[in-house]
Amino acid sequence: MPERTDFPALIAGHTSVIKMINSGDAGLPVLTQLLRVVQPAIGAAGLAFVEFAPTGGRVIAATGAAAWTVGRPLPAADPATVCLLSGPSLRQVRVDSIPGALADELAGRGLPRMIVARAEIGGLTVGSLHALYHDGDPEDTSEHAVIGYIASCIAHMYGDQTGLPVHGDGPVVAALADGLAVVDREHHVRLWNPAAAQVTGRSAAEALNHPLPFPLPPSGQVLDHRLPDGRWLRITSGELPGPGTLRVVTFRDITDQQRRDHERDLFVAVTSHELRTPVTVIKGYADTLTDHWESLSDNDRRQAARIIGQRANELARLVDRLLSAATENRPGGESGAPFDLVDALRAAVTDLPADVRHRIVLDLPADLPKVLGDRHSLATVLTELSTNAGKYSLPDTPIEVSASADERTVSFRVADRGIGIRPEHVERAFDRFWQGESGDRRRYPGAGLGLYLVRQIVEQQNGWVSLRPRIGGGTVAEVRLPRG
Repeated sequence: MPERTDFPALIAGHTSVIKMINSGDAGLPVLTQLLRVVQPAIGAAGLAFVEFAPTGGRVIAATGAAAWTVGRPLPAADPATVCLLSGPSLRQVRVDSIPGALADELAGRGLPRMIVARAEIGGLTVGSLHALYHDGDPEDTSEHAVIGYIASCIAHMYGDQTGLPVHGDGPVVAALADGLAVVDREHHVRLWNPAAAQVTGRSAAEALNHPLPFPLPPSGQVLDHRLPDGRWLRITSGELPGPGTLRVVTFRDITDQQRRDHERDLFVAVTSHELRTPVTVIKGYADTLTDHWESLSDNDRRQAARIIGQRANELARLVDRLLSAATENRPGGESGAPFDLVDALRAAVTDLPADVRHRIVLDLPADLPKVLGDRHSLATVLTELSTNAGKYSLPDTPIEVSASADERTVSFRVADRGIGIRPEHVERAFDRFWQGESGDRRRYPGAGLGLYLVRQIVEQQNGWVSLRPRIGGGTVAEVRLPRG
């Protein structure tokens, strides 16, 4: 670690990040590479970036001694979140001054000090950058300036809306009240209230005396319009009374409503598509047995019955997943009870589908501490992760299940040697119904619900789950739960 900031290395590394952007890379891969460049240059043990949305934050990129935090949620009401979002936008923090379990975990890993810089756009926080140090006292105050600068660079990336945000709806929080504007006959803005600035991200100074930044519906009609950043507005207009030709325009952000409508339509489409295949196969073999029973051999009958049973099991699992996703359970902070993770994993393996079970390779230590959570749900988590690993790797390759523990958490990993996962997809893969491929390009079946359900289950137990590419090819899924 350098005693002072290595500015030549920082500039050279920053240049490589700019080349990535100019080559068309964006979003999470660029952000992660930026952290990898900065960490050694400022002598930090690790860097982590937390993205914030109205519902809370999540670590989306981390390096070095902070790499274990990727995927960790930071709920909006968590005392640590409140602490990190208050005070100056750039400051040094002693870890022991942060309330909650996060501080204990950092201290237990020998990280007593951090420098925190918030990434802000127009006064609104989109995330925070954390530089973690093993030493307690700074040797070079220039590291503060560098961290503040890098946080500003990341905020600029969010402002471009290219691949970011990963989880939020954008840097502008949805307005609490409708936006209101008054426009003249040329549709130039004459009045622009604070809510309008909040909804659109365009200040009064930027809007006044300029054309309305979205289409104007006929008087008395409603128009739903999508902004360039992907958000949706519902716009209405009406004539103002009097001799002038002014019109009043009201609008509000309906992005969440549009998302729910889209997810409803997507749920219906996915359900009909995914149910059709097993139902068709079951019906086909049942009809064959009914119509040709006498002409079929005993082996043919047994084969048909076996396939019907196999498809019926697949159908039952799919229905359970669809119903679980439709209820949209949210993490409730349920702590559960202590249980033996090794014993639970071994038991869960026996219930896996046969084509996945025979590929499982266990590497589980005998002295692993107990974990705090819901033992019953672990079978679902392991089933989803292992079947997902099996789907994206060759049939004769192993699926490795391993486990370990640190001072605060117990974790297990499911690793495959398959096609791997692109860095920009490690978070999107947890979205409901998300598929890496779509339409005619899809080579792998599934409803896009498995990883979504895994995250819901794990976070209900105060844990978190993450994905990462495996060195040499493949994917590693890691689940962390509190120690019991």
